[in-house]
Amino acid sequence: MIEIGDLPAVNATLNALATVLLATGWVLISQGKVEQHHRCMLAAFATSAVFLASYLVYHFNVGSVAFTGQGPLRILYFTILISHIILAIVILPMALITLVRALRAQFDAHRRIARWTLPLWLYVSITGVIVYVMLYQM
Repeated sequence: MIEIGDLPAVNATLNALATVLLATGWVLISQGKVEQHHRCMLAAFATSAVFLASYLVYHFNVGSVAFTGQGPLRILYFTILISHIILAIVILPMALITLVRALRAQFDAHRRIARWTLPLWLYVSITGVIVYVMLYQM
């Protein structure tokens, strides 16, 4: 049984999985494997949705967790965290728009926004894991 205290590790794992799925989806579409890309990106979206639900449950129950590092590490942590939070807010509607355009077969519009969505989503997923490591494992 997963307990509230386990959720940060679960969330980091979900972010890492989303990163792998996003990168794999990008490789697949660059190889012209449209159906495999479609499935992979739906899995990335679902993984990120589960992450968001788990993240909200954790913070609803625990609140915020203070970073205890000092000096340059503290500056690095907050630089990563602030950029992560801002882009996480931005990526949610972007990912939804990108997904909807793909599902509606509006592929030109999908490609135009996906060029921005993918790198931002990758950044948010990767920095989510980094924030977890810095906050809970250091």
